[in-house]
Amino acid sequence: MQINSIILAAGLGKRMKSKLYKMLHPVCGKPMVGHVLDLLEKIETKRKVAIVGNGADEIKAYLGDRAEYAFQAEQLGTGHAVLQAKPLLENEQGVTIVICGDTPLVREETLREMIRLHQESGAAATILTAEMENPHGYGRITRDEQGLVTGIIEQKDCNESQQLIKEINAGTYLFDNHKLFKALDRVTNHNAQNEYYLTDVIGIMKADGDRVIGYCTPDPSEAAGINDRIGLAEAEKLMRDRILRKHMINGVTIQDPAQTYIEPDVEIGQDTVLLPGTVLKGKTVIGEDCIIGPYSEIIDSTIEHGGTVKQSVLQEATVGEHSHVGPFAYLRPGARLGRDVKVGDFVEIKNSTLGDNTKVSHLSYVGDAKVGKDVNIGCGAITVNYDGYKKHLTEVEDGAFIGSNVNLIAPVKIGKGAYVVAGSTITHPVEEGDLAIARERQTNKPGYAQLLRNRIKARNSKKD
Repeated sequence: MQINSIILAAGLGKRMKSKLYKMLHPVCGKPMVGHVLDLLEKIETKRKVAIVGNGADEIKAYLGDRAEYAFQAEQLGTGHAVLQAKPLLENEQGVTIVICGDTPLVREETLREMIRLHQESGAAATILTAEMENPHGYGRITRDEQGLVTGIIEQKDCNESQQLIKEINAGTYLFDNHKLFKALDRVTNHNAQNEYYLTDVIGIMKADGDRVIGYCTPDPSEAAGINDRIGLAEAEKLMRDRILRKHMINGVTIQDPAQTYIEPDVEIGQDTVLLPGTVLKGKTVIGEDCIIGPYSEIIDSTIEHGGTVKQSVLQEATVGEHSHVGPFAYLRPGARLGRDVKVGDFVEIKNSTLGDNTKVSHLSYVGDAKVGKDVNIGCGAITVNYDGYKKHLTEVEDGAFIGSNVNLIAPVKIGKGAYVVAGSTITHPVEEGDLAIARERQTNKPGYAQLLRNRIKARNSKKD
């Protein structure tokens, strides 16, 4: 069965009170409409049409060619919005999902179950519903003795008995594609709002003798649409709790879920431990048996099996197996650590590779460098990679020793097994096995310390 989809993404979202278009407000690091499109891609919908209006350029810039677009020049109701997709979809076969771009909490398993029920029942429409203890503000679902949906009654139209109904319309639908557009042509705007309602399609289908069913989700949060900053915060918490629960079920220890933030595309292996304050973003991949945190932020990075990251920040970096980062290290884009590497406190690595068993233990900067295996880089050593116009490469081959407070002025190469003594400023290549010394010869002046103090004291007295 072919599956098509329509994403309703044309609303202005005035209640967000924001310069950012509503559908682009992030939930767990990803714009809400992005979550919806991800969902539709997971169930392999053939055609995905986004109905855009306000903020159309921003929506298109974000979604790109992942969707087709239909423009709703005037917001005349949900039925009118769906009708804009008719030129693109009216001749397609199968079913069409209609879903709002501000409902990021709808789950893949829910849509799959709706599709299964829709196929088995031969329904013209399947409505996602939910039961709520406080259904105020939502359209109520009415059913007949066989459990088939007979209608959707909006809150303002409910009588006293209908207001007691707890099953509500969650705003996601499956339709027989041909019947959807046939019914939409008959929807009118004869109502108080002078709008064309998608829910009127249900009544038209019932009048035609078509079957309409409802699938009541066990998770009422899937019905939540985000209309303001309060709803945004609530959705953020609900999604974050889902993500954390998924990882814990899959074998990840999260010591304090209330202080742990994980975005939806993050992958984590079994027996990894996340300590309080851990923040994992983007396409980050954490292997098995890792220890992350406390208070580490990792963005679009890979930590291989057995890695440790303590109180550090990583962005677009790779940490090899059993390597140790931190505390208080910063791995910037392009940092690539091999196996059993140590990057210690207050070390910054940028656009550099460090070979297996290499150590940069403290207070150093390595940028635009290629560092081999078994290299020791001492405290305060830096690669001087920028001349004010261009970045240059530093190469340090296997087994070299870089002493404390060494400056390597790029472009420069330190050969295999070479030794650079502390305090040196290296401007020329050091060949394999050589010892490099590049510092002023020390001069001691006996008794001069007190003489210098006296001169300084006298000079300061004259200024006073």
